[in-house]
Amino acid sequence: MYNTIKDRFQKIIPNVEFCSLRYVEEQSEILSVRQNIIQAPSSSHDSGVMFTIMDKGGLGYAATSDLTEQGLRNAIKLAQQWAELSRNKSLIHFSQMPHSQGEYYSTVKKSWNSVSTADKLDLLLEESRQCHQNDKIVDSQAYLYSIKTKQLYLTNAGGEIIHEQEYLIPSLQVTANHGIDTQYRSFGESGRQGGLEILDHIGFVGKGTQLADEALQLLAAPNCPTENMDLVLAPDQMMLQIHESIGHPLELDRILGDERNYAGTSFVNLDMFGNYQYGSPLLNVTYDPTITEEIASYGFDDEGSAAKKTTIIDKGILVNPLGGENVANSRACSWNRPPIDRMANLNVEAGNSSFNDIISSVERGIFMQTNLSWSIDDSRNKFQFGCERAQLIENGELTQLVKNPNYRGISANFWRNLKMVGNADTFKVLGVANCGKGEPNQVIRVGHASPVCLFSNIDVFGGAA
Repeated sequence: MYNTIKDRFQKIIPNVEFCSLRYVEEQSEILSVRQNIIQAPSSSHDSGVMFTIMDKGGLGYAATSDLTEQGLRNAIKLAQQWAELSRNKSLIHFSQMPHSQGEYYSTVKKSWNSVSTADKLDLLLEESRQCHQNDKIVDSQAYLYSIKTKQLYLTNAGGEIIHEQEYLIPSLQVTANHGIDTQYRSFGESGRQGGLEILDHIGFVGKGTQLADEALQLLAAPNCPTENMDLVLAPDQMMLQIHESIGHPLELDRILGDERNYAGTSFVNLDMFGNYQYGSPLLNVTYDPTITEEIASYGFDDEGSAAKKTTIIDKGILVNPLGGENVANSRACSWNRPPIDRMANLNVEAGNSSFNDIISSVERGIFMQTNLSWSIDDSRNKFQFGCERAQLIENGELTQLVKNPNYRGISANFWRNLKMVGNADTFKVLGVANCGKGEPNQVIRVGHASPVCLFSNIDVFGGAA
């Protein structure tokens, strides 16, 4: 198909300053078991092309799933018409677009199709059975979500980029109930790039028993106390903290006001870059699409810019936005959406402290794991997050298990209270599989990797007992 698309594109390239074609093909399959019952498998296949034209100050897009030569001609003509209509009406000046050449392929050691559907369902059934230890376990779900994408990007000046990527998103969820008390435990880390080997890397097999045990323990645990204390966050909660209070506020289009209608604005403005103290000197954040197993790794963004590791926050100082010349993160969710500024792999760099060092340094605090709920204002400033599980820390030791843990803060103040950063042994590659943004909406995969982190003087409170 690549050669066919390329040949047809060469025949219809218009006489304009810039023209690109982005062909995307995606196949996916979901296998699921709920309460020991196999659910109906679902699969999808989707393909199409998006054209972008820039000419004499105008910008036009058009997309089609008709991949015949005539179908491509119709779409490119429509993109030209939109470029002509927008000429002299744009609020921005379009920069020179790259004409890159290159390839990027996911590293896959055990492909999705190397194991039969029956064997994959047996694996999910076994995890589901392990969850149901007694009648207080009222719900469970185990699933595997496989995605394969192929992408070809061509430009009118010889740009040619191929991406072929595979993703696996596994999940286990357990719900326990007694009277009016309901507790949840989940696992899955929102997936990685690669094949079925991911299940071994994250320790998926056998998690059903552990999650059920922990959900039942939470039913018997006291409620989280309400007080100001030190807070230690596990990587699976740091993922959400990074996403909401660093990632979204630093997206350049949001900063410039383009998202205010739908997803909100940002407390960050352009004058802050290069001088604003976003966090403590221990905070180092990078955009890094070079970690091969992370879910949003790639070689080039969807406008042909080469991806490389870039510092976003350096020793607490805000350095770069997510967008613009330094960060190749213009991305689209599919062939029928134009690229916009998106998070990709946005990571907190590991520090020097072991987990034991962090815990032993805390006189009075709490260790929280796994996001359960979140709320943040339109400017991505004030937030309140809840977790599934927590343990108190008293005199340098993990002690009492508590349920319904929550904490709140203001983004920059919270990150300025970063007191210790875990070392490489505490560092985990995680991600968000369903980040929504844009009009029309685009749901995209975003990677986040992080160590365990300690924050001082945080407002912690319990939910409904």
